[in-house]
Amino acid sequence: MKIYRTRKAKENILNTYDRLLEAWGTEVLPFKVPTRYGTTHINVFGREDAPPVVLFHGVGDDSALMWIYNAAVLAPHFRLYAVDTLGGPGKSIPNENYTKEFEHAEWIDDLLDGLELKQVDLAGVSHGGYLAQYYAVHRPERVGRVVSMASGVPAESAGHPMKTMLRVFLPEALFPTKKNVIKLLTKLTGKNTAVFTDNPLIVEHYTYLLRGYNNMAMSFHKVNTFTNDQINDLRGKTLYLIGERDPFYILGGGTVLQTYQMNRRLFEDTGHGINHEMADDINPILIEYFSRS
Repeated sequence: MKIYRTRKAKENILNTYDRLLEAWGTEVLPFKVPTRYGTTHINVFGREDAPPVVLFHGVGDDSALMWIYNAAVLAPHFRLYAVDTLGGPGKSIPNENYTKEFEHAEWIDDLLDGLELKQVDLAGVSHGGYLAQYYAVHRPERVGRVVSMASGVPAESAGHPMKTMLRVFLPEALFPTKKNVIKLLTKLTGKNTAVFTDNPLIVEHYTYLLRGYNNMAMSFHKVNTFTNDQINDLRGKTLYLIGERDPFYILGGGTVLQTYQMNRRLFEDTGHGINHEMADDINPILIEYFSRS
């Protein structure tokens, strides 16, 4: 499936992608892992002798954008593996097996095997939080702790995620003028919108994503609801970090977290970009949670 709408769109996105990585403020090593579904690109950083943490970004973005305000602070504490999701607008390249039969746990199995990691901690934002939870449910023996940011529990009562996404992103995403990009970023965030809108490189990259990335390339990433037993299994190992002004939380996700009494921390005046908006708060939480013995 075509990831980018045009060759020029790909050039623009990958150019700003590389510039975002340069802005991380820490050394990043590119690494490619062949999987049954294609070649997955991973940005590896942090201490080589530290505990491994695998990071997943959300839909319609990439690892370079997702961890720009977290990488340098986390690097002294962990060995981190920031994955570009197959089908997403990063540097991963799906193959002919990336179809409706795509299975998240098998893909992540291949990633960990290729990285020679037997057990890891996982963190993800938005859809990345779902990926982390999904793998923890299906491969509990390979997962220690999980942090799910801007992502609730995929229970039946949570509603359909695609319908919620359409309500949040439209109509601005259909007409990605600079004005609409700023408007969409403002809609998605809380009081700290400036971490996005006052960073010209982020605005430039995000504009290129909205204009040049083919969102249908993520259509094989199905979101499956969890059973009560699976949700109970997550409770002991998963921390949910949620912004109270996150539109996805307001439109149903918050009720599910409360109903199932999940381990959660709520952030006032914070939106969907929680790890960007509240980086000074989120980074210490990640360090403390993943450093527990």
